[in-house]
Amino acid sequence: MSVPTAALDSSVCAPLPVLGQNVTVPLVTGGEVTYAALDYAASAPALQRVWDDVAAYAPYYGSVHRGAGYLSQLSTDLFENSRRTVAEFLGCRAEDQVVFTRSTTDSLNLLASALPADCQVFVYETEHHASLLPWRDARVTYLDAPRTPAQAVETLERALADRDPYGPALVCVTGASNVTGELWPVRELAAAAHAHGARIVLDAAQLAPHHPVDIAELDVDWVAFSGHKLYAPFGSGVLAGRADWLRAAEPYLAGGGASRTVARRADGGVDVDWHTTAARHEAGSPNVIGVYSIASACKALTEAGFEGLVAREQELVSRVREGLAEVPEVRVLSLFGDDAPRVGVISFVVRGWNSSHFAAALSAEYGIGVRDGLFCAHPLVRTLLGSDPQDPGECGAPEAEPGESSLNAIRVSFGAGTPDEHIDRFLRAVSELVREGARWSYRTEDGRCVPDRGEAARL
Repeated sequence: MSVPTAALDSSVCAPLPVLGQNVTVPLVTGGEVTYAALDYAASAPALQRVWDDVAAYAPYYGSVHRGAGYLSQLSTDLFENSRRTVAEFLGCRAEDQVVFTRSTTDSLNLLASALPADCQVFVYETEHHASLLPWRDARVTYLDAPRTPAQAVETLERALADRDPYGPALVCVTGASNVTGELWPVRELAAAAHAHGARIVLDAAQLAPHHPVDIAELDVDWVAFSGHKLYAPFGSGVLAGRADWLRAAEPYLAGGGASRTVARRADGGVDVDWHTTAARHEAGSPNVIGVYSIASACKALTEAGFEGLVAREQELVSRVREGLAEVPEVRVLSLFGDDAPRVGVISFVVRGWNSSHFAAALSAEYGIGVRDGLFCAHPLVRTLLGSDPQDPGECGAPEAEPGESSLNAIRVSFGAGTPDEHIDRFLRAVSELVREGARWSYRTEDGRCVPDRGEAARL
């Protein structure tokens, strides 16, 4: 059984077609402009190829695993073939499982629920909250932010060697920072973890859309990522890797699909025989379209050629960094220094500007969408900005007036669908805003900096 698959543009050096690339938005100063989506690190636009594949499947939509009808069987084949596609995309080992979830956050919470008793978790303070927070029922050691890749490895080795008692352990680390875009020494960290009897899970939410991820080559035990950062629609994610802890754990959700047999006992109770496959943690009716969209994105990126995509993105990274370096008031945030390899994620602050005000002006006056705030990585951003990482903070704008300094940052992020013009417009806008100031007045409303729509608002 098969569903029609959309064709892919064979060009590997041009931006890949994405949804919304021709959407126009109004400017507060008058007129409209094509929207420049430069917030890929939050959610990348869906590839046109993915959308076309989903549209081609939609008429064949049916229930999965439990139907005898043609559409149900076709959908089941599609679902399981998608699992194989994702496993191939990630370079999974023969014994690995691919479990479909809702997101990276859901994947890591699933793994947290499967930890063996007395497991100790080691996680850097630099992690996204999806990696930092799920381990509430484990003994957690939070590691300070390293300033070099070598220091990251050394810090982990010391912590693992000093653990007491010497029992099961898990290391959780990002592949690419969602704040700085810097690549982490995953292979070296995996070697250090295994040398000390620990396992390691890779948060690949920011790595997988920008760079090949191979579980076997990196020698990690699990990989987690989200579809909505991999150019697929919202609502789907992946946890892939070793099966033993997942097989031994209670099902993440109890319900249909996770159970093989259910029978009443003579005493009135219920006996359940749970699946030992990925189905054990996929109870309920699965998100077939979300799963298929992830598989479609994996195929699209593979067929486009990661080598060409990475090369083009690195050109954009260099262009952005060089352009920002020409503005003395801009400070780019970094853990490992200017020479550290990174993906298309760059955060910065502008001297004399509230970060929310600057981001609001980019949107309202130039049609450019970026992110401002703490990026769900509060301790890391606080550390990079020189404040106490224990200080509280909120995602989004602080309660500060435009023009006031803030302990938040601005993040620009891009990828396979970003046109050169969006980068050029962004750099021109940064330079103009710093040099000339905003052309409109702004105010804080519900924690966000927004254009003042009053009659006398224009400056």
